[in-house]
Amino acid sequence: MDASLKDVSAISLFVEDLVEAKAFYQTVFGGSPIFEDGNSAVFNIGNTMINLLLVSAAHELIEPALVGTRQAGSRFQLSIFVDDVDAACARLVRSGIELLNGPIDRPWGMRTAAFADPAGHVWEVAQDISPPGAA
Repeated sequence: MDASLKDVSAISLFVEDLVEAKAFYQTVFGGSPIFEDGNSAVFNIGNTMINLLLVSAAHELIEPALVGTRQAGSRFQLSIFVDDVDAACARLVRSGIELLNGPIDRPWGMRTAAFADPAGHVWEVAQDISPPGAA
């Protein structure tokens, strides 16, 4: 049995308002949840499932750790690589999504922009703009 930890299959994001979060993810990523109940809605995005889970149901998954509040600030960012950041941002803005920043050309060879879901989880769209053959 392979015990290596190399593929992320699902990410659970704790949300205060499941209806609002579900609508946001349908707007941004399209499609419908592949599973939902009164506490969660799961979207399949690429090869990763995103589980939107109500804060009230999250405690049992991570106890004795605490579920952080949105007011505590962001502690991570999820990135999606795209071919054209500007086009992705234009689509987001047309859909009513407010960008936190960008698009910005970064010194490490990426063009990025960030936005947050209603629960404060930060997403980044990123495009490789490094010159061909650059390492």
